[in-house]
Amino acid sequence: DVAASRVRPVKELKGFERVTLQPGERRTLQFTLAPEQLGFYNQEMRFVVEPGAFKVMAGTSSEDPQMLEATFEVTAK
Repeated sequence: DVAASRVRPVKELKGFERVTLQPGERRTLQFTLAPEQLGFYNQEMRFVVEPGAFKVMAGTSSEDPQMLEATFEVTAK
């Protein structure tokens, strides 16, 4: 969550898939994030998924300078 009501880690691993590409090869990959992967336990120990912007990143490692990024919005029910 870009702006959560609680302090959250800057990055959290929510999915992993090893993909091997040859030099110059390109592939389109798809990942699905379930709501339970976006939530956390609040102060009342209730599991919540807050509405707001979420940033997802993909790269060779968490420190990849060429990391791909996208943002999506979660809306309230």
